[in-house]
Amino acid sequence: MKREIKTTNDGSKTLFINDLNENYHSHHGALQEAEHVFIKNGLNLINDYEINILELGFGTGLNVLVTINEYLKTDKNHIINYFTLEKYPINESEINDLAYFELFDNEEFKNIYQKIHQADWEKPVEIINGFNLKKIQCDFFDLKDIDLPKINLVYYDCFGARVQPDLWEKPLFEMVSDKMAVNGLLTTYSSKGSVRRILQELNFQVEKKQGPPGKREMINAVKL
Repeated sequence: MKREIKTTNDGSKTLFINDLNENYHSHHGALQEAEHVFIKNGLNLINDYEINILELGFGTGLNVLVTINEYLKTDKNHIINYFTLEKYPINESEINDLAYFELFDNEEFKNIYQKIHQADWEKPVEIINGFNLKKIQCDFFDLKDIDLPKINLVYYDCFGARVQPDLWEKPLFEMVSDKMAVNGLLTTYSSKGSVRRILQELNFQVEKKQGPPGKREMINAVKL
C-alpha cells in the first residue's frame, strides 16, 4: 500500500494510505489524539505496579513514544511491559520523515525513538530502565495464538471501521478480552454503538468519554 506523510493540525505528522483514503491518526492532531485516548484515558487510570499493555497496532510507534514520555514523568517505581502487534511495518524512510522525537523536549528522545524502531521483532527489548517493548509482526487475528501475560491495558487503535470493518466486530474483541486481566481497561478512539454493544456482551463495563479534538466521544471499557 502506498503511503505518504501528512502534517496534522497540531503540527505532528501522520501517514496517509492513498488506496484506503485513511490516515494513521486523526488529521486534527496525531499527538493530541494519542495523548488524549491512550494516556489521559488509558495509562493514567492504571495503578498496578507492573502494567502489561497490548496495542493494536504499532503503526508509526507514536503510542509507544507517548507512553514512555508519560512514564518518565512518574517516579518510575513501576514496570511497563508493552506488547504491540503490526502486520505491515513502516520503512526506514518513513520513520526518519515522521521524526516524532522532535515533538518532545527531552533530548534523549531521539535515541529512544531510534531504539523503538530498531528493536528486533518478536524479541523483548528494554527501551529504558523499567520499560520493556516486544513488537510482534502478525495479523491481529493471530492474537489467539500469541502467548502473553494477563493484559491490564489495551490500546485499541486499529484502522477505522469504514476501511476495516472486521476489526470492529465480535471475534477480534473476544480474542482481546481473553488476553485481559479482570479489571483490565480497553481504551479506543471509537464510539460506535455496535462496538459498545459487543463489549457489553463480552462482560465489559462501557463508558463513553469526551473524545480527542475533532471527535465528540470515545470509549473506555473495563473487563468485569
